[in-house]
Amino acid sequence: MSAPAPAPTRVLAQARFEAAGLLRHGEQLLISVVLPLMALVGLTLVPYPDLSVGAFEGVKRIDVVAPGVVALAVMSTAFTGQAILMGFERRWGVLRLLGTTPLGRGGLLTAKALSVLVVLAIQLVVLGGTAVALGWRPSLVGLAPALLAVLLGTAAFAALAACLGGSLRAEAVLALANLVWVLLAAAGGVLIPAGALPGALATVVSLLPSAALGDLLRTALVHGALAWAPLLILLVWAVVATLLARRLLRWSD
Repeated sequence: MSAPAPAPTRVLAQARFEAAGLLRHGEQLLISVVLPLMALVGLTLVPYPDLSVGAFEGVKRIDVVAPGVVALAVMSTAFTGQAILMGFERRWGVLRLLGTTPLGRGGLLTAKALSVLVVLAIQLVVLGGTAVALGWRPSLVGLAPALLAVLLGTAAFAALAACLGGSLRAEAVLALANLVWVLLAAAGGVLIPAGALPGALATVVSLLPSAALGDLLRTALVHGALAWAPLLILLVWAVVATLLARRLLRWSD
């Protein structure tokens, strides 16, 4: 019997397979590209809600909207799309087959995160190009911290997707993943900064991974700076969710 391929080779091969699967599913592309694109155009062209709050007061509207839409794209692909896909992979027995390979839980989670980054690269080209056409001028100094935010956000939301899609039945995952997406998109600090929400709600929402990612991207791409508090919050979510995913992930229903 031949020895298994080295771990990096196994992970990269699975990542290519996962990325191809994501790109083939039209419903996933609807969530990943079309809905964020609609949010970008809609929020840019309408004057409400007011997004010029706190550190973003007086900032051009598109400059606040665009980073939030990037955060929404990360959440859509890394969380919603991955959770639903994983739930049905368990239903169809795909994960059971993967469980017989040397890939392991850690390798599978890493491969899924890498596949999300491939799809995100395509999304960011489409969304970024549209935003620039609408007048977006991001801070070039902030591109490095923005990339860090995308990588950390992908890790956190992909791990959360594994917690959900790897432990619940496919029907429950489908309902919950879409419900969570709607709630976070509407009031999770993604498109609308947490600071724009009233009182104690703003404090609670700022602790969510969605708000942390949104604030990281807005601070980076508007002010060219790294927001340390949101970075720490997102890092905690990524670590805790990864540990939970390794424990909760089941190869079959």
